[in-house]
Amino acid sequence: MDRVSEFLKKELQGFKSTEITGLLIVVGAILFNYIMLHDSKIAVVSAICGILYTVIAGKGKISCYIFGLTGSGFYAYLSFINNLWGNCLLYLCYYIPMQILGILNWKNHLKKETNEIYKTGVNKKDRGKLVLVSIMLSALGFWILKLTGDSHPLADGISTSLSLVGMYLTVKRCIEQWVVWTIVNLITVIMWFKVVSTGMRAYSTILMWSVYLVLGIYFYVCWKKELLQSDNANI
Repeated sequence: MDRVSEFLKKELQGFKSTEITGLLIVVGAILFNYIMLHDSKIAVVSAICGILYTVIAGKGKISCYIFGLTGSGFYAYLSFINNLWGNCLLYLCYYIPMQILGILNWKNHLKKETNEIYKTGVNKKDRGKLVLVSIMLSALGFWILKLTGDSHPLADGISTSLSLVGMYLTVKRCIEQWVVWTIVNLITVIMWFKVVSTGMRAYSTILMWSVYLVLGIYFYVCWKKELLQSDNANI
């Protein structure tokens, strides 16, 4: 019991009052969508878990994967019933296994005093390779999803392919993940707007991805600041 209490105490450390307030506002907005707009229950649960995962991951806390695994399951089902095969397979066959791997990797790179991960970055030599791989995967994803009858092959293909790269960088604790996630989030917001325009009630999903977009930019700035402080401390 003492270990659980100590773990929870460390997991709650480091959050700013503005971050907590913002999180409560977003969750409140999702619940408002559910009550007033009769949103999908699956979309609501997926959205809340997804946002909690992103915020806690942005703070470098390993507990993010609890919400990540739960949200991934619900989002995979939501994508399945909307014929977004790329997103569905991405979450079932990649996100869930990679998040389990993320737990194991992050566990070995935690700061004892705060339980936050040590953050890293991709070296200049490997950034070019990363861009090339991202372009190739996006082209391949578009081609495959077009053949399978995906409802939005271009957006789904690019977002799915870049998400492979983003999740890999997340597990590796690299700041570049937030650049990739920002691109993915922007494309996915547009894709879900098109889905909702056909009559599907998934307003919380649009809100979720819009919040992801803002969080991606916010946490890039936070991680950049921390890495710069770390570099200066080592000079």
